[in-house]
Amino acid sequence: MITVGMDYKIIPGKDEEFTKVFAKVLGIMKDMPGHAETHLYRDVYSEHDYLVVSEWTDEAAFDAFIKSDRFKGVTDWGKENVLRSRPKHEIYGRSQGDSSDAKCPAGAH
Repeated sequence: MITVGMDYKIIPGKDEEFTKVFAKVLGIMKDMPGHAETHLYRDVYSEHDYLVVSEWTDEAAFDAFIKSDRFKGVTDWGKENVLRSRPKHEIYGRSQGDSSDAKCPAGAH
């Protein structure tokens, strides 16, 4: 299992549009092979910054998602309509033989 953090910086005034599209993307993600769960968090110190924390069975499943045509379409839309800067994706932990088992604290329930 891996946990992936995806940082998004949104243009002020575009937050509602971003969250509506995120909800649609979440619906798509639920049917993606290897997807376990995903949550959207808003930065309490920077109201237009978001963190998406997503759990996948393995890195290959996440890579397949971000290489999919649907993800690319949403990414292109985001660049043109709501994003202030390029999103950053980071893998926080791997639980299959990797020594970096630490999960992102935001993903803890």
